[in-house]
Amino acid sequence: MGKVGLSLAVICAAATCAIAAVMVGRRVKTLRRWKKVVAVLEDLEEDCSTSVGRLRQVVDAMAVEMHAGLASEGGSKLKMLLTFVDKLPNGSEKGTYYALDLGGTNFRVLRVELGGDSSAIRKYDVDQQPIPQHLMTSTSEDLFDFIASSLKQFVEKQEVSELPEVKSRELGFTFSFPVKQMSVSSGILIRWTKGFAIGDTVGRDVSECLQQAMSKRGLDMRVAALVNDTVGTLALGHYHDEDTVAAVIIGTGTNACYLERADAIIKCQGLLTTSGFMVVNMEWGNFWSSHLPRTLYDIDLDADSPNPNDQGFEKMISGMYLGDIVRRVILRMSQESDIFGHVSSRLSVPFILGTPKMAVMQEDESPDLREVARILNDVLEIPDVPLKVRKLIVKVCNVVTRRAARLAAAGIVGILKKIGRDGSGSITSGRIKVGSHSEIRRTVVAIEGGLYTKNSMFREYLNEAMTEILGEDISSHVILKVTEDGSGIGAALLAASHRFVGVENVQLL
Repeated sequence: MGKVGLSLAVICAAATCAIAAVMVGRRVKTLRRWKKVVAVLEDLEEDCSTSVGRLRQVVDAMAVEMHAGLASEGGSKLKMLLTFVDKLPNGSEKGTYYALDLGGTNFRVLRVELGGDSSAIRKYDVDQQPIPQHLMTSTSEDLFDFIASSLKQFVEKQEVSELPEVKSRELGFTFSFPVKQMSVSSGILIRWTKGFAIGDTVGRDVSECLQQAMSKRGLDMRVAALVNDTVGTLALGHYHDEDTVAAVIIGTGTNACYLERADAIIKCQGLLTTSGFMVVNMEWGNFWSSHLPRTLYDIDLDADSPNPNDQGFEKMISGMYLGDIVRRVILRMSQESDIFGHVSSRLSVPFILGTPKMAVMQEDESPDLREVARILNDVLEIPDVPLKVRKLIVKVCNVVTRRAARLAAAGIVGILKKIGRDGSGSITSGRIKVGSHSEIRRTVVAIEGGLYTKNSMFREYLNEAMTEILGEDISSHVILKVTEDGSGIGAALLAASHRFVGVENVQLL
């Protein structure tokens, strides 16, 4: 080989080495970027850990807070509000009852026909209308006049073929805003939420506001029960199954209520009920315990929310927040590495990734995860995400959903522990006498809310955790039963079961 040939060979070899070095360097950088992204997921998995031992600590903490909330006003993060609902519908109710459901920018009116001993709802009709925007910030009189007028039109339309004689009608009023309940049929508005801002209603009895508007319209109707949607869900569940002792809503928000012994409500003086029980509205979204697996993403979300240091449990398990937790994790991944390439500013927009979209990504079973790619592109404006990164994001969705579902399960078991239905200790109320031996009592929990009913993975994780915490023997006697429209039908049922008020006024300690 001549000198020229040798020089060319050396040059080619050097170029080859240089190219190889560049390629190796790129691979090393890519591997480093990938490891950083994977590390974010691994840290999330560790911080969101919900071992059975930890869940049982949450169960115990929930039960303790329930006791404290029943002992005194302000004694717990859990408000443990009295509802004055001392008896639940059982199927014997008969007649026609109405319900008004005001829980947001729409309201619904229902007419429910009950058949009596058959425990069957013979018929129900419903009409939904939007609240005009200007009435949400107008006056109390304007708002309730509009509602009463719509209610009267609905009643007249439904009863057009019936006898014309004047008759009194019982109404269940679902009012999903913060109120201080004064009796089963009355409550003082504490504050408006959900875009309403009508100052002259705050501090007034909302049932009386509606009652006056109905009288003004010549509508002979009495508010027999003022409830929130959770209590309505319990009522509907108990109507169909008398073993129903609690209700949980797991949707955009979350809450729970349950049937408590009247003598266990220590903060009440002179509490007299016809049944010896009362439904307690826990307002469990505000539950907190050091045993809850809180992450940096939860801390940041809470700080950026309109209500920091409030509703801590809700922010970890409800549909309002799960999608945004996932968004925050993806944002952290983009900050740790450029694996997503150029990232749009949309990724920094709070709540731009809703929980329903998160659920679609989590349940994407296509080989190339095309739904994940579509949502990342359309919602977050992150295009051309590699398949292995899409798989990573599915895992993020899975971790966040699993933690939420398992914590919700722990909350439910906390209620069961408080009322002696979790099989722990020697509490006899969890068993019934059958002949010469005792058997575990059947326990039903009514559940509503899209996060549970529409998200199959959430439902699967929650049911799995219930079995792990309770054990197979006890969990087989605990039934989570989905109900539909407790806020509407349930309110009408409570109007039927509380036609005659049985709870006397009480003084809170």
